[in-house]
Parts: sequence; structure tokens; C-alpha cells
Amino acid sequence: MSDPSRTRPRLGYPAAALVFAIGMLGTTLPTPLYGLYREELGFSEFVVTIVFAVYAVGVIAVLLLAGNFSDEAGRRPVLLCALALSAASALCFLFEGGLAVLLVGRLLSGFSAGLFSGAATVTVMEVAPPDKARRAGFAATAANMGGLGCGPLIAGLLAQFEPSPLSLPFLVDLALIVVACLLLWGLPETVAQRRRPRLRPQGLRVPPEVRGVFAPAAVAGFAGFALLGLFTAVAPSFLAQTLKERDLAVAGAVVFSVFLASVVGQSLTDRIGARRTLPGGSFVLVAGLLLVAGALYWESLPLLVAGALCGGLGQGLSFRAAIGALSAAAPPEHRGATISSFFVIAYLGISLPVVGVGAISLLTGLRDAGLIFSACVMLLAVCVGLYVLRRPPRPA
Repeated sequence: MSDPSRTRPRLGYPAAALVFAIGMLGTTLPTPLYGLYREELGFSEFVVTIVFAVYAVGVIAVLLLAGNFSDEAGRRPVLLCALALSAASALCFLFEGGLAVLLVGRLLSGFSAGLFSGAATVTVMEVAPPDKARRAGFAATAANMGGLGCGPLIAGLLAQFEPSPLSLPFLVDLALIVVACLLLWGLPETVAQRRRPRLRPQGLRVPPEVRGVFAPAAVAGFAGFALLGLFTAVAPSFLAQTLKERDLAVAGAVVFSVFLASVVGQSLTDRIGARRTLPGGSFVLVAGLLLVAGALYWESLPLLVAGALCGGLGQGLSFRAAIGALSAAAPPEHRGATISSFFVIAYLGISLPVVGVGAISLLTGLRDAGLIFSACVMLLAVCVGLYVLRRPPRPA
């Protein structure tokens, strides 16, 4: 096989980042639409968090069973499979036939995101020339967060201003998936020695040389993704039920703001310096959670937006610092598996606390459940920030 660097197109890593963003966009597309599904199907807020958590279960299952597939089978076949699963999920929502079909659609979306999380992150960095390594690292994490943020924004705008709110967003998603497939086909394959992978439980695969970096990076990822989970699963319901803001475009924009701030935070990582970014991001995340708690307590939309922007900024800082440290420490043959292990912990953060919010809301209401959530995640983020401030992560 020819050297991938010789066949690499000049715009390889931006095209790979666009594929990544399109793949992740579909996973958050239903976020502002859950209220419409609740009215149509008549389920509770707790069920909304279960539907959301099914997605995370799919992500984690794939990461644990197939997190290293792209290291063995190649990046392109795994990403094509991820796009196919994303299309199948969109079709489930397009021909929605009840709660069971929604759950299947979210599970398929989770499978897709699980394949994308590790394989696409590594692909973006590997198709870039060596002198563009830092830009490619930013492009990978920005594509992840940017795609997740664009899903609610696009769905909210289409659902608010078009006559088919539960159909048009998924038709647009299917069209974008076709574009992503064409782009992916033109990208080089970066795995030189490929073999047929075996589907088997592999747990969290962290090479010895990465262990000194992995623990603080993963806990920071858990805390940051918990904030993202709160906004993608619960914020639209809080807007509609507590703030009486039923404009779907507003709901989509509020959720988009947390991901936009995450991308901004990622862009600042190089200026701040890797050593200070992980603890700094954790403390900025704490400030964002304080603002979210204030928004819940005083029922304030401006405070909620401020919390989204500040919390997203902190999540972005710590997220890119974690991915960069892990990618630098991991040997190339285990890079995909290492990144996948990180995302297992991160998606536990995006699912378990949110389900807890849904369960507690049955007893206390959504507002008080959100306050309890904010306090718990703040405590975790403070502990991470203090730990990495005293012991900056280094390869073992």
C-alpha cells in the first residue's frame, strides 16, 4: 500500500472534520423536538431522559465492543458504517411510529456516535500534514462539538418555521449524510496494515504509557459532558415548562450556545498553554454551573444563556486539553482505542447524571432536580481542577 502521506489531498483534514461534524449533527437533531414528541405520544420528562440515555448506552456499547476497530479494519470502513447507522436512525425518526421506534432510532444514533468518536477524531489528525498537526487537533474537537451544537440549532429553526417539524430536519440530515459519504470516499486511508477485527468485549484499553494522563483527563471529560447532557436533554423542557418559552428556534439556539462556547474554548487552548488549560477549564466550568444554578433558582433565561456560554467555554478548554494529551501520549497503534476509552467515560457523564435528573424530577420537580445536579457536578469539577493543578497530567 502506498504511503498515506503521499496520497493525502491538500484539504484532507478539513474534509475529514466536515464528515465528523455531519455525523455528530444527527445525534443531537431531536433535542428541541422532544416537547413535540411528548405532546404527540404523551410521555413524561423522565421518559425523555431515558430516550436520551438510550443513545449514550449505544455509544458506550460500541466503544467497549468496537473501540479499536478503526485501528484494525481501517478508518474509512468504520466511518462509512457509522454514516449508515446515522442514516438508519434518521429514517426511524422520519417514519416515527411510537416510543419504541424513537428508542431504536436513538440506539442506532448512539452506535453511530460510538464509531465516530474515536475513529473520526483520529482520522482528522492523521490525514493532516505534520506541520498542520495543531490545527488538525483543533479541527477534530471543534468538529465534534460544532456538529453536536448544529443539530439542535438546525432542527429548532426548521421545526419552528416550516410546516413539517418532525420530518424536514431528518430529510436535511439524510441529504448531509450523502455529502459526507462522498467526502469520505475521497479521503486517504491512514491504516497501512488492516485486518478483519473481531467483535469482543475489550473494556477500557489504556496503554501503560498513557495511564498518567488518562485518569485526570477522563474525570474532567465526565464533568464537562455532564453539563452537555443537561443542556441537550433537559434545557428545552426547562425553557418550555418553567420559563414558558415555547419557541423551538430559541430552544435550539440556547443548546447551540453551549457547544459554540465549547468550540471557542478549544480555540484558546494553544494560547493559554496545555499545562494550565485542564485545571483552568475545570474552574471555568464551575463558574458556568453556578450561573446555571442561578438560572434555575431565579427562573432567568439570560442567566441560563450565560451559564451555557461560560460552562461551554470551560468544557471546551478541558476537552481539547484532554484529547491533545491523550493523543500525544498514546502510541499510533493504540490511539483509536485510547480515544475511545476516553469517550466511554465522557458518555457516562452525559447519560448517568441526566437520568438522575429525570428520576429526581419526578419527586421534586425539574427545577430542584437541576439544582441538585449542578451542585454535584460543581463538586466534581472543583476536585478535578485542584488535582490537576497540583499534579499536571504527564505520560507515565
